[in-house]
Parts: sequence; C-alpha cells; structure tokens
Amino acid sequence: MIETDELFTIKEASEWATEHLGKNVTSSNISYLIQYGRIKKIGSNGTTQVSKQELTNYYKSYNGHRELLWKDQLGGDLNWALSFDQYKEAETTKHVHRLHPYKGKFIPQLVEYFLDCHTDNFKKETCFKKGDIVLDPFSGSGTAMVQSCELGMHAIGIDVSVFNSLIGNCKVTKYNLVDVQTEINRITKALKEFLSNSHTLEFEEKLLQALYEFNNKYFPVPDYKYRLRRGEINEDKYGAEKEKVFLPTFNKLVKDYKIKLRQDTADTFLDKWYLQHIRDEIQFVFDEIKKIKNTDTKKIISIILSRTIRSCRATTHADLATLIEPITATYYCAKHGKMCKPLFSILKWWETYTKDTVKRLFHFDRLRTQTFQVCLTGDSRTIDIFKELEKKSPAFAELARKQKIKGIFSSPPYVGLIDYHEQHAYAYDLFGFKRKDALEIGPLYKGQGRESKQSYI
Repeated sequence: MIETDELFTIKEASEWATEHLGKNVTSSNISYLIQYGRIKKIGSNGTTQVSKQELTNYYKSYNGHRELLWKDQLGGDLNWALSFDQYKEAETTKHVHRLHPYKGKFIPQLVEYFLDCHTDNFKKETCFKKGDIVLDPFSGSGTAMVQSCELGMHAIGIDVSVFNSLIGNCKVTKYNLVDVQTEINRITKALKEFLSNSHTLEFEEKLLQALYEFNNKYFPVPDYKYRLRRGEINEDKYGAEKEKVFLPTFNKLVKDYKIKLRQDTADTFLDKWYLQHIRDEIQFVFDEIKKIKNTDTKKIISIILSRTIRSCRATTHADLATLIEPITATYYCAKHGKMCKPLFSILKWWETYTKDTVKRLFHFDRLRTQTFQVCLTGDSRTIDIFKELEKKSPAFAELARKQKIKGIFSSPPYVGLIDYHEQHAYAYDLFGFKRKDALEIGPLYKGQGRESKQSYI
C-alpha cells in the first residue's frame, strides 16, 4: 500500500523530477510517463497522482544509462559532454533544422561547439572566426551551413544527393514569407475544394469515431499500457485478436463509402506505398506547386509537400523508419498500444507542416546573419568547387577565390547504416530527381563487412 506522503500531483512530480535530475521536467513529461505506462496513474478524488518511489525507480533505470552503454562500447575516456544529452529534442531540432526528416544528421549544438570561438578543457583552440568560409564535403541536411549562418560564417556544402542539396539550400534561403504564406493559403484552399468532391474525409471521420470507441473499450489508457509493461497481457496474441474483431467494421465503412485502397500498379515507390486517394491528393498539390512563380517559394513548399507525404506512407507507425509491407487496413499498433489506421488524406499533415515550416523560417530569420551559404550537388572527391559555386552564386565564388576556404567541418557518412538516397525515395519519385546511389559512401546496402569498410576508406 502506497502511503499518502509518497504521492505527487503531476505538477509536484514535475517540480520534484526537475530538482532530482538537474534539468527541466515539465508536467507534460510526467503525463507522458503515465500515458505510456512507465508509471502508474493513481486516482484520488478526481486528482491524478503518481508514486514518488515509482518515479525514483524509473529515473534510476533511465538516467545515465546511455552514457554507461556508450562508454562500455567506445571506452571510458569518451567525452560524454559532447553528446549534449541534456538537451531536449525541441532544442536539437530547433528552427529550420527540422524542416524535413533526415537520418544520420548531427545536432546543431555539436556543430556550434566546434565552430564558435570558445575554448575549454577539451577544445584547446579555435579553428574558425566570423567571416571565415567553412567547407562541409558531406553536407547531408545542411546542419553545418545553418549553424555557420547563425555564427556569422560563410559555408559551402557538397552532397552527392540532389534532394539533400535541396533540403540544405532551402534551410538557408532568405524567403519572402508573405509570398510563402499566400501560396500556402491558396493551395490549402484548393486542396479542401478537391476533397469536398470525395467522401474521404467523411469516411475517415466515421472510422476515427469507431476506433475511438473500440480503443476505449479494449485498450483503455493508461491501464492497458501499464499492464503490458508488467507482463500481465500477451501483446501479440491480444493485439491480433482485436485486429480480427475490428476488421468487419473497417471493411463495411470502406464498402459504404466506396474507398479504393490500392492503386492499379505498384511499379514505383509512389504506386506501392500510398493509398489511391492519398496519391491523387499528392499529385493535385504538386500540380498546384508548379503554378508558383517565385522559385524560392516553390522550392520550400515542395519541401513541405515532401515532408507531408513521408508521414502519409501506407505503413504502421512502428515501421515509419524502415518500411516492411504496405498497410491498407486497420491494425494493432505496438507503438501506441491500440488499434490504428493508415492515412486516407494528406490534409492534416499538410496543414500541420505548413504552419510549422512558416514558424521555423520566421524564427531562423531573426538569427541569421548576412553571409553566404550554398550547397553544391556533386561528388566531393571530384567536384570543381569554384566552378560549381560560380553557377550558384557568383558573388560568393568571387569571395571564396579571394579569401579561400578556412577549413573543413563535416560528419562523414556512417559505414553500412543508411541508404542516403533510398531514405527519400518518395521525393525522388515525385520530383523526378536522378538518383546516384552508386556514388554513396558506405551505404546500408553494402553492409559493414571488411570489404565495405575498405572501400569506404
């Protein structure tokens, strides 16, 4: 039996955890632990409370675990301070750093640490100063370029992937935000009119209501997840059973609203991984984007569309990073501990990401400096930097010839972990970009064997 003096309200728990851990823990963080069954919800006169002992045990098992794990793998002399583990995700993906998902990027705090002018016990001297030109030969999503812009430095990025270059350049471009918002409003209005001619939104609303009632009955929050974590329920068996129970409801709604699930062909990524109406909406928005006259506006809204369709692939929430098989029906979701569904319209994510993007661009506008940043598309081993820079920005090319590049700061590709083109296959399909997978260094498909490591070097 838990004593009264061992219980916290959510607010009290957040205050205690903040002091206990030495970093800010919000009420939302505590609510998350309850919702996902990490700690038990204790009800008392309508007030949600949690056990101090359970909180202590949870943080004891979590806090410091990553540091010990990595030091065990890489050695006790690992400088854990450079993990910036104390930062929340919102801080490591600040402003334009989260304009588009990208596997394998390094966090901005790490870039800033090495580029700025401070010194400490580890960083004995500075390598760059304001006005210098930084070269990142493996630019990826453009993190080094963005932080260079913040710090008052010029930067040249190089990436073999044309889509990576687009992401990086979109992050550092100075936009007419009024024009961006105007075009977003126009396209959103057109998309809603397009949807009004179908039954998709009505179908999805009915489906969501049915799922809500079903999940409340069979997967009550937070009790279900709490019992799962304690091994009281066989998740695989229970989830599979409930999938079968709900499937007739789903099939009836599909039939009633005449929803076409699969496309006629599965020849391309867009054919295989998107439900028919999703694919129609993607094409509709893309056609609207083509009408935009301002090139910069067109590019950033194309990035928003790419980010949107990444979230709308016909897959489970657990398989978003590594696709397995297309999902065209409701399914038990181990990630959320309830029945979930594939998406049937892009509207929700389109509206979410358009608002988020404008906010991030506005935030970065207040931090950026009057400096040059350009990402060139090409193989960093053979590219003629000044020739290609001249095509993109003659003024920057002239400065670079006079001033020269001060130094290189980069995060080389990881051996056998990421297929840098394949992770954005949907974008290559949609935009018609030419893929250069064969030029990737250390891709996932080549593995991590001796031959792969030797070819990497």
